[in-house]
Amino acid sequence: MSLYDAFADRTFTVESVERRRHLADTTSGFERATTEIRLGGEGVVGRGEDVTYETDDHYAFADQDLDEFDLEGEWTIAAFSDHLDDLDLFATKEPEQAASRNYRQWAFESAALDLSLRQAGESLGEALGVEPSPLRFVVSTRLGDPPSADRVKSLLETEPDLEFKLDPTPDWPDDLFVTLRETGAVRVVDLKGWYEGTDVDVPADAELYRDVLAAFPSAVVEDAAFTPTTRPLLEPQADRLAFDYPISSVETLEDLPVEPGWCNVKPSRFGSLEALCDTVDYCREHGIDMYAGGQFELGPGRRQVQALAALWFPDAPNDIAPGVFNDPKESPPYPDSPLRPSREVVGFDF
Repeated sequence: MSLYDAFADRTFTVESVERRRHLADTTSGFERATTEIRLGGEGVVGRGEDVTYETDDHYAFADQDLDEFDLEGEWTIAAFSDHLDDLDLFATKEPEQAASRNYRQWAFESAALDLSLRQAGESLGEALGVEPSPLRFVVSTRLGDPPSADRVKSLLETEPDLEFKLDPTPDWPDDLFVTLRETGAVRVVDLKGWYEGTDVDVPADAELYRDVLAAFPSAVVEDAAFTPTTRPLLEPQADRLAFDYPISSVETLEDLPVEPGWCNVKPSRFGSLEALCDTVDYCREHGIDMYAGGQFELGPGRRQVQALAALWFPDAPNDIAPGVFNDPKESPPYPDSPLRPSREVVGFDF
């Protein structure tokens, strides 16, 4: 039985559809906007979160008439997903990034899953027959301009057991690599070599890749780009390579230049619950380890990703630290890893 079979025929009733916008500053120096989708029915509310990055797309969405989606009524998860496939969720404005179409569909699909669980009075783990485990997380943080280890060292002074996911760039000085390696706390390095047309693109750089591979010999290396100069460095390291940005389906995994050792599973990248479940099944069948990734969620989305990770890969270096680590208004003490899931939870929640 496939993982999706546990969800496809779940039934639920939608009586109302609403949305709410969230706005917040981040420790990465930008204002984050997301839109929360709220599906009401039978006295409870199912929630999901659209993590589209462009703020203008969220403002345009506010002008779209939700009644035109015709979501009220009785559904199964599979039928609701099929219905969403036929809708233009960006009718008022073409999204600035193609991936945003999946992000918005996931907001509705995750809200539907949450609603179906709440109407049944059960948690995600109960629906799957799996007990959630304590959740290991890493903290994703930028190192400033010019880059320094100050942020990492400051966090380790207050929480010495923290682990990190960092984004190396060609302007990292040699002594920064040395300092970070000596912490022993870097678990994932994200080279962002597959990003295109974003503010975080990092073109493939063989010298950078060589330094990263040498400085962090046990770290997972995410989204390294394959070029004639980087391929000889990367192919022997396939068992610790991970991919995130290009992964939105089983087909995208199969199209990678190598079979990786790891896959960063960001649910919103897949759009549909079925595509997410099929990819998890594929990774399990092919021996590809998985960890979860966050996207600066401000509403229910972060806890939902945490809920999935606590069931599917709780011991991985999950890039889903609690949101306080991304909030410039917050200060230590911060939560410790691993996070303990609530035993009283109902719905798609941690």
